[in-house]
Amino acid sequence: MRKTELLIPAGSLEVLETAVVYGADAVYLGGEAFGLRAKAKNFTTKEIEDGIRFAHERGVKVYITANILAHNEDLPGVEAYFEELGRIRPDALIISDPGVFLIAKRVVPEIDIHISTQANNTNYGTYRFWHQLGARRVVSARELSLAEIRTIREHIPEDMEIESFIHGSMCISYSGRCLLSNFLTGRDANQGSCTHPCRWNYALMEESRPGEYFPVFENQRGTYIFNSRDLCMIEHIPEMIESGIDSFKIEGRMKTALYVATVARTYRRAIDDYQKDPALYQANMEWYRAEIGKCTYREFTTGFYFGKPDASAQIYDNSTYVKNYIYLGTVEEVKEGGICRIRQKNKFSVGETIEVMKPDGRNLDVTVKSITSEEGESLMSAPHPKQVLYVELGAELEVHDILRKAAGEAV
Repeated sequence: MRKTELLIPAGSLEVLETAVVYGADAVYLGGEAFGLRAKAKNFTTKEIEDGIRFAHERGVKVYITANILAHNEDLPGVEAYFEELGRIRPDALIISDPGVFLIAKRVVPEIDIHISTQANNTNYGTYRFWHQLGARRVVSARELSLAEIRTIREHIPEDMEIESFIHGSMCISYSGRCLLSNFLTGRDANQGSCTHPCRWNYALMEESRPGEYFPVFENQRGTYIFNSRDLCMIEHIPEMIESGIDSFKIEGRMKTALYVATVARTYRRAIDDYQKDPALYQANMEWYRAEIGKCTYREFTTGFYFGKPDASAQIYDNSTYVKNYIYLGTVEEVKEGGICRIRQKNKFSVGETIEVMKPDGRNLDVTVKSITSEEGESLMSAPHPKQVLYVELGAELEVHDILRKAAGEAV
């Protein structure tokens, strides 16, 4: 059995630290340029340095995305950026463009290169091609089945790694090569500026009747014909491992710390349980399902892994997330008497029962006993996002514990 890496996204330094503490073997992040998530917070050079230090101290690897499809004017900047990364020394660069690949090989030959899913890696010949050029890992296209991945594993060198998505949003376009955003808004998805038009509401218009819009099928709200369900393979860890995949990748560099903690902790436990004892993995399945359901998602699908998706893989009547739990904040400091410092994300009140999510897998139900502002003012509720608060919960808390509550509860 090959060693299985759990690879978690990080859109900020806070989320990187959360991913590391909650079970990541590796994290991937973007700098301020040349990645495919321009709307994410992304990392300054100083934050990349701090993130790598935090991760490496805990035995976790850090990969940097530079997976745009570059234009001529991008190349000088790419070269300067890689020279800077050569000083910082991440564990790998994630690249899709051959020109960018050649710059990386020349400027930072000591840093591993992983080939992004954007490069449309669908066959073992492509894997061999990249291996001969010096790539250590290739990220499989989302359009591959597990049977196809097994065939790739059988036909590539033993030391070459396969990375495949195991959870997160799916793209309507082939391995993310989407032109909808560019055509409709002028913002290029392949340069990192996707506006996600696959989640918009569409209707049909007949050429000779401009202005008359017809639902594509019987629904007064129109249809979201491009809106895919989210990938979730928590129930199929054995098949993923047996396919010869080296790294299980979670999608979501624009997600919250709560989302990252939830998926990282759940998949970490599922992988560890299965490798310890397949019977233990099956016995804990309800816990995995329940926990995954506590992060935001768009209903779930297994994507292409067991064959080409049919109509059931799409969500036609809405583009909203299912949101069963609300992120309240992460414990940043624990003071004398068990008072914890948080930067509040959503409203909660004194007297409410909330849940503390701990990295070791425990969930603690606690009652909010007091809330105090940074200025020392006693508060009955916390209505202002990003406000620094000191909260008494009557439980032993630790830095990186996450506070959450079920959606729909009183505030």
